[in-house]
Amino acid sequence: MNVIKHGWGHDTWLADFETERERRAERGDPDWGRAAALPPELVRSLQRFQVGEDGDGSALIGKADRAGDPVYARAVRLFVAEEQNHARMLALLLEAGGAGTLAGHWSDTVFVRLRRLLGLRVELLVLMVAEVVALRYYRAVRDGAADPLASEVARLILADEERHVPFHCLRLREALAPLPAPARRAAVAAWRATLSAAAAVVAVDHGPALRTLGVRRRAFVADTVRASAPMAAAIAAVGLPGPAGPVRAPRGRLRAPAGRSGRTLAARARRGGGV
Repeated sequence: MNVIKHGWGHDTWLADFETERERRAERGDPDWGRAAALPPELVRSLQRFQVGEDGDGSALIGKADRAGDPVYARAVRLFVAEEQNHARMLALLLEAGGAGTLAGHWSDTVFVRLRRLLGLRVELLVLMVAEVVALRYYRAVRDGAADPLASEVARLILADEERHVPFHCLRLREALAPLPAPARRAAVAAWRATLSAAAAVVAVDHGPALRTLGVRRRAFVADTVRASAPMAAAIAAVGLPGPAGPVRAPRGRLRAPAGRSGRTLAARARRGGGV
């Protein structure tokens, strides 16, 4: 996963979201007629993530509108639509497994309140915590779920999340660029500390499901934090030739571990996440 896509500005991202919307309509849904055999611990975990994916995104859309870039604001609306589609697919997956959805969850409430504290920059930083956790989580479901329908739904959501992270990284890099270097470093350090704490909470809260999926709690946290290093480097980067300029993560230990498809991480304690 490229953290910042070379040559991509917000107009390119808007075209990407529009193309993906058309592709999704042509592809259609998974076969919901297949019954899903979901272990109880995975059901409880998916229910919490479904709450996090389910939201109207009004606060984020309003802040994007006030940012003054109509192209970015349109792209944000399409991002929100993709998140809502995730919630819809998770609800249908749970229904196929004979389970319902939750009305709410404390993790979702905490993330939503944090995101709405200040402006767009803080909203996106908190949202990125959920996005990075979601990368690792959905990769775990994709690779570890015994049920084919659950694995397919996770694969589709993961593919979207792997696009969302560079989209948000671009905007955050632009938002942090005017700050002095110490302020940028402090903001990124605070973001990574928050991400570490969120990953630990998810690992505990979703521990039984992760165990069923073959992922140890400590590995879940370590993978999530490690994957954030190139993102932090991209967000904090300055002196680059505009939003299209390339940003490369430092080599070696900052490289995010790859998933089975060659792409990187997944996972949303989602709202733990959501919009």
